[in-house]
Amino acid sequence: MKSIFIVFIVCACCSSGSGKKIRWCTVSEAEQKKCADLAKALAALLPPTALASFGRMSCVKSYSTADCVNKISANRADAVTLDAGEVYTAVKQFDLTTVAKEIYKDGGCVFAIAVVRNTELNIGSLKGWRSCHSGIRWTAGWSLPLGFLLSRNHLHWAEEQTLNQAVSTFFNASCVPGATTIVPSLCALCQGEKSYAPQRNFHCETSHNEPFYNSQGALRCLRAGKGDVAFVDHIALESIDEEEKDDYRLLCADGSKGSVNEFSRCNLGQGPGGAVVTRLNHRKIVRKFLTAIQVVFGRQGRQRQRFQLFESHSYGSNNLLFQDATDRLAVLPDDADISQILGLDYVALLKGLGHEGSTLEDSVIRWCCISAAEQRKCEQWALSIKSDPLVCVRASSMSNCIEKIKKDEVDAASLDATHAFIAGKCGLVPVATEYYGKTVALHDLKVWVRLQKKDKCCMFPSVFAVAVVRQSKKNMLLENLAGRRSCHGHMYSPAGWLLPARHILISQPNDSSPCDPSMVYRQVFWKGCLPGSKGGLCKVCVGGKEEPGTKRCVDNHNEHYYGNMGALRCLVGDLGGKSYGDVAFLEQYNLEDNIQKLSSSGWSQGLLTEDFELLCADGRRAPLSQWENCHMGAVPPNVIMTRPVLTSRVYDFLKKSQETLQSHSDLEFQLFESHSYGESDLLFKDATRCLIHTSHLDYRNILGEEFQQAVEAVFNCTHADTLKFCRQDSCSMF
Repeated sequence: MKSIFIVFIVCACCSSGSGKKIRWCTVSEAEQKKCADLAKALAALLPPTALASFGRMSCVKSYSTADCVNKISANRADAVTLDAGEVYTAVKQFDLTTVAKEIYKDGGCVFAIAVVRNTELNIGSLKGWRSCHSGIRWTAGWSLPLGFLLSRNHLHWAEEQTLNQAVSTFFNASCVPGATTIVPSLCALCQGEKSYAPQRNFHCETSHNEPFYNSQGALRCLRAGKGDVAFVDHIALESIDEEEKDDYRLLCADGSKGSVNEFSRCNLGQGPGGAVVTRLNHRKIVRKFLTAIQVVFGRQGRQRQRFQLFESHSYGSNNLLFQDATDRLAVLPDDADISQILGLDYVALLKGLGHEGSTLEDSVIRWCCISAAEQRKCEQWALSIKSDPLVCVRASSMSNCIEKIKKDEVDAASLDATHAFIAGKCGLVPVATEYYGKTVALHDLKVWVRLQKKDKCCMFPSVFAVAVVRQSKKNMLLENLAGRRSCHGHMYSPAGWLLPARHILISQPNDSSPCDPSMVYRQVFWKGCLPGSKGGLCKVCVGGKEEPGTKRCVDNHNEHYYGNMGALRCLVGDLGGKSYGDVAFLEQYNLEDNIQKLSSSGWSQGLLTEDFELLCADGRRAPLSQWENCHMGAVPPNVIMTRPVLTSRVYDFLKKSQETLQSHSDLEFQLFESHSYGESDLLFKDATRCLIHTSHLDYRNILGEEFQQAVEAVFNCTHADTLKFCRQDSCSMF
């Protein structure tokens, strides 16, 4: 049996060619000793012929993980395990590649935890206190907590500052291993020995020779009373003895506190754990080496009594070579992209925190546009303001905007309530919300503060979903729509897709109760126009001549029947009066103005508001003016969504933009007007009076409980490609 096992090791390690060696990079004497023991244990299992072919594993001593990356890049070492933040830097700036991820018992990710002993502190009151971090740019010790503090406006990052300077002025003093040459105050609390010789300087280095290095070290910093808060991963909490646990509290994202055991609820976010990097031309042999040592010495290794790969306590330290909590190593395929390995949200966060250095993208706001008309308006917006530069980026739909924001291809978009829900599920957050009441002056601080303190949807005036029919079709009621033709604003729109379905379903006899609104419409209507759909729900659509090659039924303004104005056009019929629907589902605001504009634009002549009526949920019909008592439900306002780390920058841009446009009334450009571009609701709803700052609110608070429940119930059983895209979980992918 042993001989068969040795053959396996030989095959795993030697097939890549003769003369290959693995030089593992270590950052302390303890890690060097464990590495040497691994090399001895491995050599003891291999016959001399295998050793001659494979070569010995050797251990290269370095003074920090950054030094390891330099050595690997210069071909003076071959591999090292790094925190995910360091992995990103190694890949992007040093052209290294990732070959394996650490997988823990709960998956490949860690929670970012803020631990305190002082019960007076909460997550919003950390300014001026002392902080302990596991390492510079580390996932749990730096990137996730700083991203959170920035997203909630607890930490202010001025344009003229680096992030490191902003952090150094936010905390009174810190220990951030790895920040030695950046800002001195970030190393003020560190305890490592100082030396002018780099190889003997352990102060504030990412090395086990710095007592406050890594998550265990940050906890040590807190225990020693040097810091007031420690930013660590949840794995480090396991080292706290049961009798000690009552001495610590975790700071929760909502401002409350939790016990040490509540880290899955009380954390500042989740991100990828550690990974092994090497040079691109060495990745095959490192993969085979990792596979071999894991089979032999891993958790289930047949020779683990000889050597334990994921255990370090016997060396008087922790997390040597790998995290001690590692359950297994997931060896990665060649085609694994860094965004897949680390996750889209995490990569976008690192870019937002400047991990790639300053780029042109850092100085602009990239706004998402979904049609040629929106692009024209956006470009005019860019020319009309004197705030930060605005770049207009095209997408095919609101759903595509969500994907592009998540992939860091654009920064922000105004989304209807259903898409805001999807975006929230995808990890995006609100920046501001469209306000449809009386104009709120930006300088009216009393009004501004009062609006910000409220937490419910009722703070925002709603619009309403209505069903509109031609007045001449007297026999049409909600209960006899079967076999008719329908017009809908667009796929996933609250008024055109989500809310009408439940009323139509109730009114139909012998229904099988599908929960997908699109299925409801397919069952009830003969055909229709639901932009973004397919099949019979596209047959009434007419497309457009805005751009060559535009397909019919696209989910944007390039389809003439898209949106509120489009659904109204659909009800009236195309310019030839042929392709039309019998009932239109849209939002009530600006409905009468849209009818007048449709008539004056030449789309149709002589239309009056009296030519249309509403279908009521109780079976009645009513004039358009009675929408308050005859509607399909309230529609929460549109929400401007972005990635968490960008909330302050996007809001500052919007605030400056509004101030500029309000103070220059002579400008032709109007942010909340679209008819001069031949459409309605471009970039924002035309009913918008101003944008209200709402980054302090959760998207669910803005949508309101009733709408939230309705949309949650639908998407629990309805497929959405964007949600599928967003559910790609790097924590459990490999």
